[in-house]
Amino acid sequence: MKVQSIVLKKGGELRKGKGFSRGELKEAGLDSKQALKLGIPIDLRRKTKRKENVKILKHHLGSLTSKKKPKSRAG
Repeated sequence: MKVQSIVLKKGGELRKGKGFSRGELKEAGLDSKQALKLGIPIDLRRKTKRKENVKILKHHLGSLTSKKKPKSRAG
């Protein structure tokens, strides 16, 4: 699953971004090294923090952790 950020154009329209800002990663509980390991794009030029992007990151992290639950062994 590819994670895509959202940015605001000058006309007030939303469009897909190139990556998440460092502030958005920090609010979601990630640092840049962890994000790169998970395949999350980072845009070092962006300075803004959008609530929508933080929500996207948290949702993506939640889906990753739910997929990696260890299998229970009977025995």
